[in-house]
Amino acid sequence: MRTVLRWMLAGAMIFAGVTRLTVARKEFQTQVPPWAAELSPLDEDAIVVASGVVEIMLGTALVALPKERRRVGAILAAFFIAIFPGNISQYVEKRDGFGLDTDTKRLVRLFFQPVLVAWAWWSTRR
Repeated sequence: MRTVLRWMLAGAMIFAGVTRLTVARKEFQTQVPPWAAELSPLDEDAIVVASGVVEIMLGTALVALPKERRRVGAILAAFFIAIFPGNISQYVEKRDGFGLDTDTKRLVRLFFQPVLVAWAWWSTRR
């Protein structure tokens, strides 16, 4: 079961990374908090590109580096925690994106981030 869920997570990460870099680039920019671009040398688009590359790398590492599985899982869980402020910002600032066009939808989305953290952690434990 862990293996199947790990492969599913890897596929989801690679898919998200590729869409971040291509067809959904503008949509993902809605999740970048304004303060992130202000505090970073990167603009919103560069932050989206960088996070897309990281998603592809982490998704690939989940399945390509079996000896590093636990470490990759911990890094992926940390990544999900690190991007959570973007989800909170999207809710607080009422920024639409990915069909999250109401406060209720944006709020419900917040409850899925801990699930992703747990999924990354659990699927990489033995």
